[in-house]
Order: sequence, then structure tokens, then C-alpha cells
Amino acid sequence: MIFFSRWLQAPLYIGLIIAQIIYVIVFMVELINLGGDVWTSLTVPGDDGGIHVEEAAIMLSVLGLIDVVMIANLLIMVIIGGYETFVSRIRLEGHPDQPEWLSHVNANVLKVKLAMAIVGISSIHLLKTFIEVGDLAARGTPIDSSPSETITGNVYTWDGVLWQVIIHMVFILSAIALAWIDRMSQAGHAAPPAPLAAAVHGPAIIPEPVAALNAAPIRRELAPAASTGIALHLTQLGQLRDAGVVTDAEFLTKKTELLARY
Repeated sequence: MIFFSRWLQAPLYIGLIIAQIIYVIVFMVELINLGGDVWTSLTVPGDDGGIHVEEAAIMLSVLGLIDVVMIANLLIMVIIGGYETFVSRIRLEGHPDQPEWLSHVNANVLKVKLAMAIVGISSIHLLKTFIEVGDLAARGTPIDSSPSETITGNVYTWDGVLWQVIIHMVFILSAIALAWIDRMSQAGHAAPPAPLAAAVHGPAIIPEPVAALNAAPIRRELAPAASTGIALHLTQLGQLRDAGVVTDAEFLTKKTELLARY
């Protein structure tokens, strides 16, 4: 019953899939709006009769699209990685479309990847702020309720931008801390046990007695056959020596080799 309760999370991931569909719709709407703005800039001339395309406005719109894509990627990692880690195996081994990160995903790796995705999303938001604020007024300057220097008309203050930078740095430090903790845990699991480490760093002559003990019974089992083989070979060598085919020195060399071999 307790183990079966993991399936209670399945509707949550179905809800995230619906949120993914909503983000696809948002992306298409923003892309259509961007295309309409560019088309209007190209077809409707300005007051001086020329064509003016607001590069900063287009850049902010593109950053908005990138922001939507990165959030969608974050949803994919949560849906697939979370389901694989906490609910049930998806069984994608060998599938040509298997994500590269899914083969080694676990709870710690998923946390690090989510933290990096959040850092990327925060970077996009901070970059949009830097592009939009332009020359920010000095600290303590009264806030203009209808600013003209920003592209979207949003009100930005010195303290607000500073807090965005501080929050972004906190996200970065959190991602670094999670990555460091994951690295330390992997190093702890990869450390060899003490007996194996001692065997590796010990003297190189330790395995030799083991090999000698393993080989000793084999030599004892082969002793009768070895004696017959030595006697036969020595008899043949003696006949060849008596016939003058081999010399005494060659006979002694072969005899030594045969005795050493068996």
C-alpha cells in the first residue's frame, strides 16, 4: 500500500503536461505578435517617411520567447526525470529518442539540472531588465509614474534592479552548492573499500604465493604423467646422442629444459 502510493503523483505530472501545452500556446501567441510588430514596422512608415524597426523591442520579444522555451525545458526535465525517479521506470533503454541525461538521472542530478535551469531563466529575466532600463536614474530620484525611457513602459527603480541582481546571485550560489554536494556524494560512493585499497597499494609480491598455491595441486596431479613423459623424452634424446645426431651439450640443454618444464 505504501509503495503503491507513488502512483498518486501521476496526476501531478499529467497537470504539468497540460502546463506544457499552455506554454506552447503562449509561445505561438508571442511569436505571432512579434511577427505582426515587425510587419507593421516594415509596412507603415514613420513620421519622417522611413522604415524604423525597434531593435531593442525585437530583442526583448526574442528573449521572451527564449524564456518560454527554457521554462518548457524545465517542465520536461521535471515531468520525465521526476516520473522516472519517483514514480516508475519509463523503459527507454536503446530508444533512439532517449534523452542523454535520462540514462544517469537520479534525485541529486535532477536537483542540479533544475537549479541550472532556474539560473538560466533568471539570467534571461535579468538581461531583459538590463536592456529595458537603459540609463537608470540615480538612487533616491523620485519615481516617474509614466517613464518614457523604458521600452515596455514598466517602472524600474535602483533598488528593484539591485534586488534582481542579488536574487540572481543567490540562485547561482544555490546551484553551485547543489553541484558540490552531488560531487561529494558521488566521490563517497566511488571510494574503494579499505581491504581493496590495501591490496592495490600493497607489495606486488602478494599475489605470487596465491598463484603458487593454486598451481601446486595441478603439478601434483600431473606428476605421474610428467614422469613418464620425461623418461620417454630422455630415452629418445639419449638414442639421438648415441647416434651422433645431437652433441652432449645439446643433450644436457634439452634435459635441463625438460626437467624445468615438468
